Amino acid sequence: MTKIVPQPGIMDIALYEGGKSKVEGVSNVIKLSSNENPFGPSPAAQEAVKRSVHELHRYPSTDHAELRNAIAEVHGLNADQIICGVGSDEIITFLCQAYAGPGDEVIHTEHGFAMYRISTLAAGATPVEVKERERVTDVDSILEACTERTRLVFIANPNNPTGTMIGMAEVERLAEGLPEQCLLVLDGAYAEYVEGYDGGAKLVDMRDNVVMTRTFSKLYGLGGLRVGWGYAPREVIDVLGRIRGPFNLSSTALAAAEASVRDLAFAEKCRDENTRLRAWLSEALAEHGVPTDTSTANFVLARFGSQQEAEDCDNYLQTQGLIVRRVAGYKLPNCLRITVGDEASCRRVAYCIGQFKAGAR
Repeated sequence: MTKIVPQPGIMDIALYEGGKSKVEGVSNVIKLSSNENPFGPSPAAQEAVKRSVHELHRYPSTDHAELRNAIAEVHGLNADQIICGVGSDEIITFLCQAYAGPGDEVIHTEHGFAMYRISTLAAGATPVEVKERERVTDVDSILEACTERTRLVFIANPNNPTGTMIGMAEVERLAEGLPEQCLLVLDGAYAEYVEGYDGGAKLVDMRDNVVMTRTFSKLYGLGGLRVGWGYAPREVIDVLGRIRGPFNLSSTALAAAEASVRDLAFAEKCRDENTRLRAWLSEALAEHGVPTDTSTANFVLARFGSQQEAEDCDNYLQTQGLIVRRVAGYKLPNCLRITVGDEASCRRVAYCIGQFKAGAR
């Protein structure tokens, strides 16, 4: 037997499974499994990508200054407190690598994003799962779970895959109540879908124990280029910068992200359409006897009577060329997560779920 073994915790990580994009024997599928922007990237971003091909022989910027300055300008932040990564996933990995290790604990909620547990285990630390209350983050449960070993607390606000969120008063109460050695990480992957919400940026400015992460993969439609960013106190940024690879983002990705964040009109259009269609889809599903929680993201969590019914519905949708996401891995076996697509996609998935429910009677 080989004596070459990985670090403790790594073999406890299940391989990540992304949303399906194909159905065997079915062509022209509609993919509603990965919370992608149905309108794609901004035309300005597309143009930036085209221009970038002429410089592909050059190394990209190491400090990401132009993108950080653009983010700071648009969001009213300090550019020196911004770090960019390969999606917000990489920022999450940096935080676990820098602040958690063997003997340390990292808290996440029971239906929280899978990368919190994965990155914790990869760093050799112990993930601690806490209960939610009716699929909503429960601040009291988190505070009760904190110990002298707690180094990080991750919450997604809005949360994935539930779409629910808590108000800033509760977030502030959580930050105030954490142990002094602990960082609160506010995952704002879906923050742009909430009108007037800063993802926790002001709280970062007010405190020394809060970090915010964001992504260009959702509202900005750049999932294929993998760009994310974090906003944190200067001391944290200094630490994370020491472990970030010097060329972790390509020139193409940097150019597209900068163009995207500056195209305010396109982002507003995407947000408005998502808000309209999310409300329509939720109401349409309710009429078919499929409830959803109040979502503040670009997806809805459809709840069925049992795991079997959810799986049967998913199987039926696939025969109709519709791909949604099973979330049993998030301890929600009786649910399906459905991305808010364009109007035709929303109408199609609602109609097909109605047909399934009618046939199941």
